[in-house]
Amino acid sequence: MLLIAIFSLTIFYQFSFGFPSNFGRNDIVAKATDDGNARFLIVGDWGGLPFVPYKTPSEVAVAAAMGHIGEKLNTSFQLALGDNFYYDGVQSVTDPRFKHTFEDVFTAKSLQTPWYVLAGNHDHLGNVSAQIEYSKISHRWVYPDYFYTFSLWESDKTKKLVDFVIIDTVLLCGGGNLTDWEETEVDGPKNNRVAEAYWQWIEGQLRQSTAPYLIVSGHFPVYSVAEHGPTKCLVDRLRPLLHQYKATTYICGHDHNLQHLAEDSDGSHMDYFVVGAGNIVENSQKHAAAVPAGSLKYFWGTGLLLGGFSMVEVNSSQMTLSLVEHTQRTLYQAVLKPRV
Repeated sequence: MLLIAIFSLTIFYQFSFGFPSNFGRNDIVAKATDDGNARFLIVGDWGGLPFVPYKTPSEVAVAAAMGHIGEKLNTSFQLALGDNFYYDGVQSVTDPRFKHTFEDVFTAKSLQTPWYVLAGNHDHLGNVSAQIEYSKISHRWVYPDYFYTFSLWESDKTKKLVDFVIIDTVLLCGGGNLTDWEETEVDGPKNNRVAEAYWQWIEGQLRQSTAPYLIVSGHFPVYSVAEHGPTKCLVDRLRPLLHQYKATTYICGHDHNLQHLAEDSDGSHMDYFVVGAGNIVENSQKHAAAVPAGSLKYFWGTGLLLGGFSMVEVNSSQMTLSLVEHTQRTLYQAVLKPRV
């Protein structure tokens, strides 16, 4: 009976408010803007501190900048790329870190829109299932499962603009016991059968994506020049799928800086962005020789700065990803075209 009620309620909302029949339960409609662009914000590795005041000056500065930009540009939602609570995640759904590090920091009215969340290695040192459960308590925390999808629809609800595939790179590759002072030399997933099932799920989601843009997001990088470097598991398994199914980009955190890398392989182009400067900023490029030659297009990071994030604006013709510092200054922009 409960399933019937839920199904009936879904049909009622779709009929009453004009949502298309394929509108997913996690999907979001872009806010209307004067120029017709949909906009959203991305922040990674933003998770404060495990002791008073439970936040850092960098996190506070980034939150303020995101709030100002969100209000000015009428952004629709936020994408949070993991390491949500340093250093050991949360212990339960009532953990005070939700309040001290999230609710009391990202207070701007423009940031009361949905936050699509994924887990990082520091979250896996705690209780990730509690972060998932927090979706039932918070009006803006959207974390339905370790792996999930959602789509951004145009403001008139007529068609999808972007498909998102959200993945848990720790369950895929291991590394749930890593600190920020270790390279991402992960030792493999704890459960190979579960990991293989998720790899099949990922390929299925990529295969069925029909939106003009397809964004895949996880915590560990495919490629990075910084302190952790590339993740071999993702280079071996995810990278071929991104090329095969013509994903627009892979966006991650883990390394505490802002990066854009791009590669061309067998006639297929792929862009990679690292957006991991929400709480701590580091300037390391110790793995510059570990990425494809010429792939690094932009790098920003120094311990003297107070963090950064990303703002994305998208329409049917192009997607522009901006890397932004805590002063709201745009550092770098990359233009991405719709999938062919």
